[in-house]
Amino acid sequence: MSKLIDKFFPFLLWWPMVGRHTLKADLLAGLTGAVIVLPQGIAFATIAGLPPQYGLYTAMVTPIIAALFGSSRHLVSGPTTAISIVVFSTLSGHAEPGTSEFVQLALTLTFLAGVYQFAFGLARLGTLVNFVSHTVVIGFTAGAAILIATSQMQHVLGIPVPTGESFAHVWMNLFSHLEQLDPRVLGVAMFTLIVAVLFKRFLPAWPNLLLGMVAGSLLAFGLGGEGAGLAMIGEIPGHLPPLSAPDFSLTTIRELAPQAFAVALLGLIEAVSISRAIAAKSHQQIDGNQEFIGQGLSNMVGSFFSSYAGSGSFTRSGINYAAGAKTPMSAIFAAIGLMIIVLLVAPLMAYLPIAAMGGIILLVAYNLIDFHHIKKILQVSRSETAILLVTFFATLLLHLEFAIYLGVLLSLIIFLSRTSTPEVVTLAPDPATPKHNLINVKTKPLAQCPQLKIIRIDMSVYFGSLTSIQRLLNKISDEEGINHILIISTGINFIDMAGAEMLVQEAQRLKQRGGGLYFTGNKSRVCEFLRKGHFLQEIGEDHFFATKQEAISHIFGKLNHTLCARCDKHIFKECAAVPPEEPVTSLHPEPKDG
Repeated sequence: MSKLIDKFFPFLLWWPMVGRHTLKADLLAGLTGAVIVLPQGIAFATIAGLPPQYGLYTAMVTPIIAALFGSSRHLVSGPTTAISIVVFSTLSGHAEPGTSEFVQLALTLTFLAGVYQFAFGLARLGTLVNFVSHTVVIGFTAGAAILIATSQMQHVLGIPVPTGESFAHVWMNLFSHLEQLDPRVLGVAMFTLIVAVLFKRFLPAWPNLLLGMVAGSLLAFGLGGEGAGLAMIGEIPGHLPPLSAPDFSLTTIRELAPQAFAVALLGLIEAVSISRAIAAKSHQQIDGNQEFIGQGLSNMVGSFFSSYAGSGSFTRSGINYAAGAKTPMSAIFAAIGLMIIVLLVAPLMAYLPIAAMGGIILLVAYNLIDFHHIKKILQVSRSETAILLVTFFATLLLHLEFAIYLGVLLSLIIFLSRTSTPEVVTLAPDPATPKHNLINVKTKPLAQCPQLKIIRIDMSVYFGSLTSIQRLLNKISDEEGINHILIISTGINFIDMAGAEMLVQEAQRLKQRGGGLYFTGNKSRVCEFLRKGHFLQEIGEDHFFATKQEAISHIFGKLNHTLCARCDKHIFKECAAVPPEEPVTSLHPEPKDG
């Protein structure tokens, strides 16, 4: 009962940690996060095609629910760039961005994504994100960054672009109408961006994005503001998130369910990856399943409080940890702090130029591109490079949800390709060691028994690798003439049905040829699987041994001792018990002439 309570009310686990010392640290970290998220929330909502206040609403509601029901002490959830661009890409084909219909669809998409995430958590699929390689995330994020920058070019250059245009068409439109470029709009955008970069460079502790927006607003005011053709964002409602309701009609759910799955998957990848990265520094254990539940509940609840899909934010989570946060109360304080700020300064947002916001979003997009890891991937791995490039270009040219699926699919294909050819090491006893330890013959050339082959399989035996393993076993018996094969199974973590059936088939084949297939060093769960499936009995329980020495001693008794007597290798201790005959260097001497 206690475990069940902890699962559904995980905040009860960290609540005893809250005290005077932690509250002070969490309050300071929360206030820092509140200032940081103010410009980000507006920018991300703009990217998502929603009115600016929806980014702030998301930053108020999502962090509280995720903090209470997640497992990370430092993860701060809310609007993110990647999910914002997916929301825009997904819904812009269904409704005009910024309209009430678009907002309604965004809320529905958020609720459905939350349902997926919550269900994944209850089903204990916390390891699901492990199937999405880091390279896929890097490629997708880089592509999303380019799309984000592209979506803002009309606001940075002052060149109108029709809504709903593809990536290529937007740039073609911009280049064909360069004569319409507005120097004042471009000046405000670039001035905002430069000021934000300078503050980040020389005063990193200051809220550079917020200060950049203030600088851009002052410049726009000096140039004449709206009277000079500089469009403003307009006044943001200065109130707390209002109640809202997703559209639960079957038609809408049917249309958005596939895209919601992509949003859910991307959100989980972000949240779990970020929480694990910070946990590596804070030495905290992260429960992936609990994070799934926390993210799912935050999106489900958020959809009823005017919030769109959110996830963990690397920037805000990193700042939260660096600011000295001790418990998830810091994320709750950040949300409450943002509520207070919005109530006080919301009217001032009416003087924020859209061009300044465009400059800020360009900077956000640039910071999304992980140049360091991209360079390393291009230098180190061709297969990872292929994943990176396919995901990147698919993000630019296809629907974003398909880009995520394609990257995941390619990752799985390459993984299966790598594991389909497991590393198999040939071993032989080393007489120079007291216990005749088995040594890799590639690292030290050792004599091998002509009747017994000892190999170690350093990978699981499953449907993807069984062909390669079976081919090797056939090669040993057919080409080398060795029908007694001992497999050191310490590297085999898993055997599936297909792999077990292949081992039974090979054991029976070798038995018909007067030999056998033997195993030692099996992991307990592998033995349990073979026993439950009766594969252990089919191969022969006397072919499984607890130690290498026990296996060799038993198998040696089944060898052709006539050949042993003629052999000059003497690599096993048991060889000394066989009386020698006339020593020969080959078991297959060449025929004499005449």
